[in-house]
Amino acid sequence: MVDKNKLFRETTLRICGNLEIDKALKSCLVYLRNYIPCDFIGFIVYLPDEECFESIAFAHQTGSDTLSIKIPVEKELRPHLKTDFNRPRITSDAIPEVNRLTRNMLKGLGWPDGSFLMMEMVLSGKRMGAVVLISSEQVNYTSEHISRLSLLNEPFGIALTNSLRYRKARKLQSILLEDKAFFQEELFQVAGQKIVGTDYGLQGVMESVFQVARLNSPVLLMGETGVGKELIAKAVHNNSPRSANPFVKVNCGAITETLIDSELFGHEKGAFTGAVSRKRGRFERADTGTIFLDEIGELPLDAQVRLLRVLQDHEIERVGGEETIGLDVRVIAATNRDLEQMISQGAFREDLFYRINVFPIEIPPLRKRKGDIPSLVQHFMQRKAQEMALPDIPTIEPDAINALISYDWPGNVRELENAVERALIVCRSRPLAFDEFRQTGAISGNPDSVESTDRFLEMDDLVAEHIKKALARTRGRIEGPRGAAKLLNMHPATLRQKMRKLTVPFGRKAKGIYDR
Repeated sequence: MVDKNKLFRETTLRICGNLEIDKALKSCLVYLRNYIPCDFIGFIVYLPDEECFESIAFAHQTGSDTLSIKIPVEKELRPHLKTDFNRPRITSDAIPEVNRLTRNMLKGLGWPDGSFLMMEMVLSGKRMGAVVLISSEQVNYTSEHISRLSLLNEPFGIALTNSLRYRKARKLQSILLEDKAFFQEELFQVAGQKIVGTDYGLQGVMESVFQVARLNSPVLLMGETGVGKELIAKAVHNNSPRSANPFVKVNCGAITETLIDSELFGHEKGAFTGAVSRKRGRFERADTGTIFLDEIGELPLDAQVRLLRVLQDHEIERVGGEETIGLDVRVIAATNRDLEQMISQGAFREDLFYRINVFPIEIPPLRKRKGDIPSLVQHFMQRKAQEMALPDIPTIEPDAINALISYDWPGNVRELENAVERALIVCRSRPLAFDEFRQTGAISGNPDSVESTDRFLEMDDLVAEHIKKALARTRGRIEGPRGAAKLLNMHPATLRQKMRKLTVPFGRKAKGIYDR
């Protein structure tokens, strides 16, 4: 006679005594085979959303493993798996129909052939999965064997539940560690950056940012290289309900065509040569947050098709995977190219353009907002001096700002930043001179000159230069009998409004610009 209390106690101690479920199964097998003939034991679960079985862990006399294998469920079994029951159900190879279906399942999982007992476990009225015992030798399992196995419903069910929770916790921990490293790199790249000109040259842009930020609508940022599209995208994210969630940047022009799918959507282990482990793509990392598709015009047409499908369905599939992953991602795209012209040339898909062009924001180049140059120079001086560990922030030579304002800055804010860093390296303890901009024929530091370049000025530029000339004569004064408003026969408030529109610097932003 078998002491069933002892059987229950000793099996429970072994199956629940190790978080590594395969090791626990191995210990349980060594003990349990004295009471039920078997040399293999394994856990499986049914995934109803995928209509498949998944192996969780198994053990045999010489080893154990937690290899996960998924196989589709045969149609004949699906109705059975949808029925509810309150007690564990145990079947064996003695039932012909069960024998055939179960053997097909075990074969698909790669488990050994032989006599088997399978118990579908139930805890609190909920189906928990199944434990399978297999004997490589022919065994006629008796009602006594079935009775002994039924005693173990709760410890096996609890062990399987704990294993699934432990596996999920480890997966989440791995994702968190992976994301921590990823986002630390992303945060390092944008640390210390701020938007200069929000109350002046970029005022209209920021009004658009605040208007769309709290919505989930896609945003398309347009502007020349170096105008700060990434900073504006970050501003949209930071002012949205998603601000506490990920902000993931994708430089579409920097990814080779063969790796685009892997970078955007991720890949499974073994999907291609070099895929030694599962990798989550940028879209999956951005779930519940924002993804910034920089230079989207650089995407090849094939990649545009796949991107369009993701934007329409809000779902992805990893390369080499069959699992569909639902996503909640806000899309911000940016480009320095004329996408409509690319559409007419067949280089950009029209349907993708309409998908991302819900709320376009045009970011003006630096030559259209020269009033921000003094503030930008001061900002870059402070930041670069700190990065270079300079003891003090240098001063600027008289008329140096005039030279910078007279230059057209084809490289925009990025070129200005590089110019400030270069001046700090060259000048060191001396005032910054920006001599290279004084010596080029493309600029003029003389504020009395109507034309500072050889190009034909537009009307707004001509008016702006005329206002600057008046300010130069009044040393920057606007109001009063000796102010620029008097010279131009304008009301001071009207003049200030005009200057804001034309991005002509005045007040504290113009300190030193109009001094003779």
